[in-house]
Amino acid sequence: MPNKVRILLADDHAVVREGLKALLNGEPDLEVVGEARDGAAAVELAVALDPDLVVLDVSMPGLNGVAAAEQIHRANPTRKIVALSVHEDRGYLRMMLAAGAAGYVLKRSAADELLRAVRAVTAGQTYLDPALADGLRDELLDRVADGAAGGELSQREQEVLKLIAEGFSNKEIASNLNLSVKTVETYKTRSLEKLGLRTRVDVVRYALRRGWLKDPV
Repeated sequence: MPNKVRILLADDHAVVREGLKALLNGEPDLEVVGEARDGAAAVELAVALDPDLVVLDVSMPGLNGVAAAEQIHRANPTRKIVALSVHEDRGYLRMMLAAGAAGYVLKRSAADELLRAVRAVTAGQTYLDPALADGLRDELLDRVADGAAGGELSQREQEVLKLIAEGFSNKEIASNLNLSVKTVETYKTRSLEKLGLRTRVDVVRYALRRGWLKDPV
């Protein structure tokens, strides 16, 4: 029998944790190996227990789900994260996806969708609750896909994009990389087109997902 998917469950409500734990442990291929009631404990247990996947509540006291996801993802970018949330607006979705989550499930439909999300994310897919509008889902997936809009970035394109994320102007980047401003603009345009990004905020979020920035912006 294949090894079970080892799951860390983080939610500040004990009743919710118990329900989700029973749901997950009821599956032959899933196993809850740890529980956390806040973001700080989730980060610590992610290191100590080395789970395959973390189910992370977005709204927790102290260190919230977004900050916890960023730290967990930074410590091990291969670890899978599924966000569990009461929030349906695009702000929370984008923040969690940018922080490293690959799944986003609404609490009101968790009993039906969490198992699907866990299995999809474990398989390397991105999963968003179907209650979300299709147009929003497509937009979000396009914006966080690493290279899905046109292939991998070249080394120079990565250098330019990283400096943009760090806040440098085109002129400063040109000086830093010994290029002309026009060449920098060409690399920038090409990179944004490849990744389906539009604004500097999008670039920063992409850089966070790739681990280019040391601290959250």
